[in-house]
Amino acid sequence: MRITILSVPDCPNVPLVRERIAAALGRRSAEVELVEVREEAEAARWGMTGSPTVLLDGVDPFAAADAPASVSCRLYRDTDGRTQGAPSVQALRQALSGVSSGQTAAGRECCERDVLDPIGRAGRGRRAPAERGLRAVQQAVLRHFAATGRAPETSDLEAVAAQAGRTAGDALAELDQEDFLALDEQGRIRAAYPFSAAQTGHRVRLASGTDVWSMCAIDALGISAMLGQDVVISSSDPVDGQPVTVTFTGSSTMWDPQAAVVFAGRRAGTGPAAALCCDAVNFFAHHASAAQWQQEHPEVNGQVVSQARAVEIGQQTFGPLLQDG
Repeated sequence: MRITILSVPDCPNVPLVRERIAAALGRRSAEVELVEVREEAEAARWGMTGSPTVLLDGVDPFAAADAPASVSCRLYRDTDGRTQGAPSVQALRQALSGVSSGQTAAGRECCERDVLDPIGRAGRGRRAPAERGLRAVQQAVLRHFAATGRAPETSDLEAVAAQAGRTAGDALAELDQEDFLALDEQGRIRAAYPFSAAQTGHRVRLASGTDVWSMCAIDALGISAMLGQDVVISSSDPVDGQPVTVTFTGSSTMWDPQAAVVFAGRRAGTGPAAALCCDAVNFFAHHASAAQWQQEHPEVNGQVVSQARAVEIGQQTFGPLLQDG
């Protein structure tokens, strides 16, 4: 877990917030960094709404709705209604527990699940069932993408489908119907989550040297766990074009810039993930940019997801896809 304290220079409440964070952590370990912010524009990039602001894995769990970016003094209200210059130890403990369980605000888990339902198939997962050769064909498709960076042709899958007594075309049509992959009008594979057959905004360089494209930011974050390989994700902020890079090396994950976040969104209606949400789940260089994109796309319902939670969702969703059994 990474804890970031955003403050103006010489903020008198920084020692207090450090002391309370240490008390809330107890024996747990966490990287705690102090970032000094001097200008409103910089505060907007970080998602700072007053000094001090505490970010847990890049997300402010105490943020008030529509609170503006600010370098002014920030006050926190405790359960008795008193204002203080830092969150209480109890509030910090609750927030830290929420991060470890995937929540950083009340009700976020429910909202997040709704937003990401198309990605995870409403909790049913992305791993096709073994029956009727579906999983074998799906896994053959994914391995072909990983080896070549391209979608396989139907003919490449006939031998695998034949082992289940069916044609590749029939198996692919069923996988498409259940949204394990997506076919174009000619029956060719255009997406096999997490991979895209066409260029997207998310390029993933595998340790093997192969370049692949992912359907969305969450998909990209799940590829390392699925393949058991180190990867480098290269994307960009949809608003200002600033590069965003995520590097998986062994058990560590490095984000550049450090303030980068993922915005997870979806459009209303029913249908495959490729239509509802893939273009609305993106990397952003900072909170302000994600907020601006959301304002410019009122048709998209969504929220900022912390770095750690985005990685966790990607790994949980796509990690099991190539497992046997």
